[in-house]
Amino acid sequence: MARRKLLKPASNPFYDGPASDHFDGRVFFNPGGTPPGSFRDLLRWQMSGKRSKWPARVESPYRSDTPPERVAGKAARITHVGHATFLIQTNGLNLLTDPVWSERASPVRFAGPKRVNAPGVDFAALPPIDAVLLTHSHYDHMDMATLRRLVAGHDPQIITPLGNDVLLRRAIPQVRTVTGDWGDKTVLMADTAIHFDPCHHWGARSLRDRRSTLWCAFTVETPHLKLHHVGDTGFHDGINFRAVGERHGGFDLAILPIGAYEPRWFMKFQHINPHEAVEGMRLLGARRAIGHHWGTFQLTDEPVDEPKEKLAEALAAAQIPPEAFEAAHPGQVFTL
Repeated sequence: MARRKLLKPASNPFYDGPASDHFDGRVFFNPGGTPPGSFRDLLRWQMSGKRSKWPARVESPYRSDTPPERVAGKAARITHVGHATFLIQTNGLNLLTDPVWSERASPVRFAGPKRVNAPGVDFAALPPIDAVLLTHSHYDHMDMATLRRLVAGHDPQIITPLGNDVLLRRAIPQVRTVTGDWGDKTVLMADTAIHFDPCHHWGARSLRDRRSTLWCAFTVETPHLKLHHVGDTGFHDGINFRAVGERHGGFDLAILPIGAYEPRWFMKFQHINPHEAVEGMRLLGARRAIGHHWGTFQLTDEPVDEPKEKLAEALAAAQIPPEAFEAAHPGQVFTL
């Protein structure tokens, strides 16, 4: 009888490191959490016919912002560019989160989710960018066309969780990256720390590399400010929100997603809805919050304005004043 040949498990082409409570030696996972839906689930959703029709254009009530070159000292100035992209200016540093200036959040230029409003800051009007906080590898967060422009014109450090540096170097060989695992931190200019915090999500650029790179949320900590930015996350019983809030002792500001949540049976493990975002704000111990990930790219079924409306309902139900948690529009500036 012929002996069966034992097949070695497929290796990870982007990260080779020791197993941990969220890495099994080949792929990353959410501890005690839920993996992304199957291709069959995706087809079931796509064929449901329940997607709302968005208008081709949605104008922001705010004009395109022209940021100052720097914001020094205790002050902080945060401009919403669109979707999960923010310009954070504080402590003399200029940071960008998940920068996307492309017309589509897609691997191709001719198809995929198309933006319905212009970026809230013209690319040419950007001040010198010191660092990019890149939460994970999905196309609406890791936009290689925009990152190439930033590397060519600004040469920022790109701070991103494990494995994403390999993706970046393959596309942009001259890129400067800093990577970290959950719980790690890197320091900019001696007194600005960037912490890698856990969230319940996943990463992929294709069907063949799911969960091969890590995802995270970021905390920006200066002597005067604690700011928490989440690109994408599922609520996961509030476990990560609670743990991060306890770890950092609360926040001056949380930047939280509020859109791309319908249908819940498919999206709840990867995207929070407005009610969950309000609860996340509370668990984080954030004094103020900004809602993003809505109104720019249609990724899911809900109407374009529903996240903002549902956020107002959630705040009223929680007896939180509406000015404490605003749904951001492109070009809108928030100051601390």
